[in-house]
Amino acid sequence: MQNSEAMALSAALLAAAGELTQRIHEGVLARGFEGIRPAHGFAFARLAAGDATATDLAGHLGVTKQAASQLVDELVRKGYAERRPHPVDARARLVVLTERGWACTRAAEEAAADAVRPWVEHLGEGEARALRAWLTAIAPNGPIRPTW
Repeated sequence: MQNSEAMALSAALLAAAGELTQRIHEGVLARGFEGIRPAHGFAFARLAAGDATATDLAGHLGVTKQAASQLVDELVRKGYAERRPHPVDARARLVVLTERGWACTRAAEEAAADAVRPWVEHLGEGEARALRAWLTAIAPNGPIRPTW
């Protein structure tokens, strides 16, 4: 692949990711979850997996521990997450989603389905599944990080 083709592919993937992030974010807001930013959604992805500390969240998001702690403070203040004692490390605190956080996560899943529906209609079910398989083969575990 020539450099110009590689750049065009990179630009297309970045544009699709940016549009998808924006459409999911708008869908979450439309479902009544105010005060949410796309960065919160990326944090929810890690928190939903369970057993996360602010340090784990920092690694997932690719930010400093201080930035992750500030994000956690914000999620706690808005009622989307809470801190709990760590079962093994008395110095650490687990960050877990509250019921409101889980509801927001479900709203994001619905918004994601709405966002990719036009892609599936354009590509067809089989090609959309193939696209997912190809992208998963390229980046199997992410990490899913905000692009700021």
